[in-house]
Amino acid sequence: MGNQVEKLTHLNYKEVPTADPTGMDRDEGPRIGVSYIFSSDDDELEQQQQDSVAQDMGGEHPAPQPYDPRLQEVECSVYYRDECIYQKSFAGDDTAPDARDGGGGGQLSTYTPENLLNRCKPGDLVEFVCQAQYPHWAVYVGDFQVVHLHRLEVVNSFLTDASQGRRGRIANYLYRYKPLSPATVVRNALEQVGCKDRELSWRNSECFAAWCRYGKREFKIGGELRIGKQPYRLQIRLGDKRSHTLEFQSLEDLIMEKRRNDQIGRAAVIQELSSHLQAAEEEEEEGDPGAQTAAE
Repeated sequence: MGNQVEKLTHLNYKEVPTADPTGMDRDEGPRIGVSYIFSSDDDELEQQQQDSVAQDMGGEHPAPQPYDPRLQEVECSVYYRDECIYQKSFAGDDTAPDARDGGGGGQLSTYTPENLLNRCKPGDLVEFVCQAQYPHWAVYVGDFQVVHLHRLEVVNSFLTDASQGRRGRIANYLYRYKPLSPATVVRNALEQVGCKDRELSWRNSECFAAWCRYGKREFKIGGELRIGKQPYRLQIRLGDKRSHTLEFQSLEDLIMEKRRNDQIGRAAVIQELSSHLQAAEEEEEEGDPGAQTAAE
């Protein structure tokens, strides 16, 4: 009969091991984090969803919707133990739209593909974003071209084609690792063109592009052992000085969760987490007989 491995699906937040909402890390022994070991490239999944929607609309793909990063994207920080290795925050970021492009001037501002080309330099990371879609990352290699992981293959495309009409930004400053030289980043990307399917060492476009720029094995499939206590923390900002923290055993798994949050959008993430936190508080109250006695 052979071994059959079912694709892992995402657990809801009630099932995800998290840090204590109060900020105190209770030592309850090792906890198994969400694992995406058998998940496929999210670009492939997204394409299947888009094809399904197109079929429902008589073969026509839906037109891109207006995109506002502050409304759509989740502010978050990623920590490896006590070191912050990634941060997306609108604090102090000028994202007010300008009259020409609507991009603004901050690091998280987005631009049309044509205007983004004027800002790119070889070795830059580019992130394409759109409402209800996974972010798509690429490495700009010069001559209006990018290298990116798309539908289980590393390909060389014109930036405007890779964008598929989505707005984009230069994403060099999200990860806080020390980057390689621009020439090395470009070489890393170009050497992988043509790799596909089982030859791939990256689960999605973000992991591939980040590996090209920083050279960290943590971005590769199986680059870290998933044993012991989770050293990675994803801190999600809920607003009003509130946040919630999820723990992971590998950076690869954390990135998959972070990308899922970007795909469903800020409002859905906040609603999901708020429901989980409320349910957790109710369970704690029901399980605390002292609190019930005091209330009586």
